[in-house]
Amino acid sequence: MYRRILLKLSGEAMCGEGSRGFEHSKIDFLVSQIQEVVDYGVDIGIVTGAGNIFRGEELTEVYYPIADQIGMLGTVINSLYLKDSLKKRGIKSVVVSQIASLPSIRPIHYDDINLYFSAGYVVIFAGGTSNPFFTTDTAAALRAIEMEAEVLIKATKVDGVYDADPKKNHSAKKYERISFSEAIRQGLKVMDTEAFSICNRYELPVVVLNFFEKGSLLKAVKGEKIGSTILPE
Repeated sequence: MYRRILLKLSGEAMCGEGSRGFEHSKIDFLVSQIQEVVDYGVDIGIVTGAGNIFRGEELTEVYYPIADQIGMLGTVINSLYLKDSLKKRGIKSVVVSQIASLPSIRPIHYDDINLYFSAGYVVIFAGGTSNPFFTTDTAAALRAIEMEAEVLIKATKVDGVYDADPKKNHSAKKYERISFSEAIRQGLKVMDTEAFSICNRYELPVVVLNFFEKGSLLKAVKGEKIGSTILPE
């Protein structure tokens, strides 16, 4: 099993597929899945996207670096919302960020992160990489390395990595295990190339799973066969 994980969430985990804003039933499900892992005694860091609020790429009338920064602020909103939702379940959490200074947000310091885990806190990393031009996938890879995670778990709406969109192509092939270099060579879109490169360099495996399947996160933490695993060479 894994003792320390980084969970990468999409904004859709907060609202459901194709929706915007916050859906209470989805938030309740999200928190319940996190609680299972916390109760199992695992250190968990979280990076969330902001697609439920807005995506920088949709702001076509805005200069690209500015649109990216707006998107980063969206992840701060989601992180604070998640913190409050966890608190209502009795789960201690802390939001850390390099781009926002608010009463409920603390700066990122490596020594503090280990102290938070030792005290039983979930650590929520807000604000992406703190720089435009990078996705929250890349942010998740960076934060996973910084917090010395044993695995990066990417929560998606499909049950693994396929060579084509399984919702559009029913003959799409699922990979149980695949290397980062092969995923890059095939142009698989489950994560961006920068994130793959970071994980490969630091030998950090990535598990891709259907987060909306109840219990899938805990199964991955326990090392059970679920989803797809992307591995270094």
